[in-house]
Amino acid sequence: METVSAQGAEVPALGLGTWQLTGEQCYESVSTALELGYRHVDTAQMYDNERQVGRAVADATVDRDDVWITTKVKPGNARYDDVVESTRASLDRLDTGYVDLLLLHWPRPLVDFEDTARAMADLRDDGLIRHAGVSNFRRWRLRKAREKSPIPLLTDQVRCHPFYPRNSLATDCERNDMFVTAYSPLAHGGVVGDDRLAEIGERYDKTAAQVALRWAVQRDGVVPIPKATSREHLAANVDVFDFELTQEEMTAVERPSLLRTTSLFLRNEMTP
Repeated sequence: METVSAQGAEVPALGLGTWQLTGEQCYESVSTALELGYRHVDTAQMYDNERQVGRAVADATVDRDDVWITTKVKPGNARYDDVVESTRASLDRLDTGYVDLLLLHWPRPLVDFEDTARAMADLRDDGLIRHAGVSNFRRWRLRKAREKSPIPLLTDQVRCHPFYPRNSLATDCERNDMFVTAYSPLAHGGVVGDDRLAEIGERYDKTAAQVALRWAVQRDGVVPIPKATSREHLAANVDVFDFELTQEEMTAVERPSLLRTTSLFLRNEMTP
């Protein structure tokens, strides 16, 4: 697995997202992913699946230290004591002594981020987390968060795909030795039937989804975390490191559209 470098950390360049995966489905998905070569798993307190993620990692033939685990603090746990207490609870559920990356899941305007960041810094000093970051922060809020944090922030995890490329945020992160963690990199399934992506994929014997993921991993400082459950899709998603898009193809893949992004998001949210 290729890696992305930031602040001395080597982060696997593609991970497994686990939003909406619970119970045995989550356990089986993570187990299969690790078997197929994934070394990066993303979870969260809000997902209610940390226990299943931890069990899958523990049962795998892969050493814990070889798996990058990210979890996220609920925004309701943003105050200092709550960050510390809830993170310790997350570690118990994950059955691990540390997580590689701890994020604040969403901004909590009623809590000064300095309070959250101090807790993250103390958790790092205690060896319970390796790195800290945020999720769903816009550029201006990320800038303020960096200013208030006593330790460097490693990433901002945001929705990011060919129709919502987040170029300005990615540039800001790169300038500050950070990276963007791209969730929903397949645009809630919207890339699958895209004719342009399919046409590019034919040149490499790849699918439209694989082209979208290749576009993501080929960008500087972007780490996609697609979600998948079937072995077929898990295998296809990680099979994007044996070809390279031309600059012309990279440009062709990227087509920002707020209307398309919104409609795809709403379609996914309304699907039972």
